[in-house]
Amino acid sequence: MKKSKASDVAILSIFIAIMVVVQLLSQIIYNVWPLPIVPTLLHIPVIIGSIVLGVRKGAFLGLVMGLISVINSTIVTLPSSFMFSPLQPVPGTNHGSIWALVIAIVPRVLVGILPALVYRLAQNRFGAGLAAFVGTATNTLLVLSFIFLFFHDVTKQTFGALLASIITGNSIAEVIIAVILTMAIVPALSKARGNS
Repeated sequence: MKKSKASDVAILSIFIAIMVVVQLLSQIIYNVWPLPIVPTLLHIPVIIGSIVLGVRKGAFLGLVMGLISVINSTIVTLPSSFMFSPLQPVPGTNHGSIWALVIAIVPRVLVGILPALVYRLAQNRFGAGLAAFVGTATNTLLVLSFIFLFFHDVTKQTFGALLASIITGNSIAEVIIAVILTMAIVPALSKARGNS
């Protein structure tokens, strides 16, 4: 039992380290990225961790993802930073919004919960792919919907524009990458954990 818990903590630490590396590399690579599609990749370790480690540890990884988003948006000022950091002023004001924490954290915690639940229904490659799809869609749908809900007055976005932003090249690329990587990695990780 103690060995299993120590193993889970070690794996959890590895996932967090991977998330930090993915975030840092994404920042560097996307500065010179020539394509208009810039997929988010940080949710993939959360999805895989959720499936392999379960709901509670997956939720923790999702929380870490949300905190990385808050820290990044606080340090790196972009036009969208106010949506993810309460320390970045909302345009037209001299203060941030607490709703930024909801946008940055709540969807990401759910990204750490829902894939584990979906994977329980079919514990095979198909189940891993479906879990990856659900996790990616949860991130995209909730983040964009919360931005629409909480910052509609600032973004002046219509509901039609919200729907269009959900179905973009980025979203499609994120789903494809997440599904392929999750279907490849989860069976190998599960087998390795079963043999340890």
